[in-house]
Amino acid sequence: MTAPDAGTVMFYDVLPGVALTRVAATGRLLPVAGPAGVAGLTDAQRESVAILVTTANNGCDSAMLARLPGLRHVISLGAGLDKLDHAGLAARAITLRPIGEALTDDVADLAMALAMMTGRRLVVADAYARSGAWATAKTRYEPGLTLSGATIGIAGLGRIGQAIAARAQASRMKVVGLARPSAEGLGFDLLPDMRALAEASDFLVLVLPGGPGMRHVVGAAELAALGPKGVLVNVGRGMLVDNDALIEALENGIIAGAGLDVLDGEPVVPERLAKLPNVILTPHIGGGTWGARARAAAIADAEAMAALERLGFAAARS
Repeated sequence: MTAPDAGTVMFYDVLPGVALTRVAATGRLLPVAGPAGVAGLTDAQRESVAILVTTANNGCDSAMLARLPGLRHVISLGAGLDKLDHAGLAARAITLRPIGEALTDDVADLAMALAMMTGRRLVVADAYARSGAWATAKTRYEPGLTLSGATIGIAGLGRIGQAIAARAQASRMKVVGLARPSAEGLGFDLLPDMRALAEASDFLVLVLPGGPGMRHVVGAAELAALGPKGVLVNVGRGMLVDNDALIEALENGIIAGAGLDVLDGEPVVPERLAKLPNVILTPHIGGGTWGARARAAAIADAEAMAALERLGFAAARS
């Protein structure tokens, strides 16, 4: 596709199941297959891009901004904002529309699934049954942790955190939260810091965004406060947890287990962590469902069309 005039919508790293059909019908859609695709754009194509549709994992960094001198609006598919150059966007008055609401329920479902699977040791139980040990065992399988009556501490009671809280309450859990502006007025007991929240929790769930000041907010002290019957679940950002401290805590029974959809340094998984039976790892799939992608596509398509009209590019290309 050649795009010498302004008003192109660039779709960075196209995802299966995400189709911007309305934008495509205007002739203004420029699908790009990741960094190599961006590098292969002509100067005219780059200069024509007014709207960027990206993902939370790819973001829009300073290098991308420099490549797109005519960029006016960014649409980000996902809840994570840590890979966006916020200062650069603000300096150029580029508007940002994150589309996190499309994956709220899927991330909340996964968080509760990880809590249940880790607490009940379901991966280990599955291996136990498949191996034949069930038939030959002389003792009963070790009981797991119950959700009902347990306290779930949610660090990050925004949209996703509230969805997790609703599911936890349906499981008859007590919900407490971390004291943050988004948690005020929700009716939950709020703890002043992460260590206090961990100490009050049986299941500690992280739904916080990444960014400055958020690195390793859960370390050795917080894990010790969670305790030997405590479970850590992270569906927020990998940077929130100190991997070394977590591995030590899991190896030495400082906490009971962990369910991790995100990991500091992902996609590389530390060998010691991968070998542990009391950790469940998923490859950052919180919003990875066909339903979430379809919802995100519909919202992004409408947002891009609205942005085109607002910027004066509503007419279709011939």
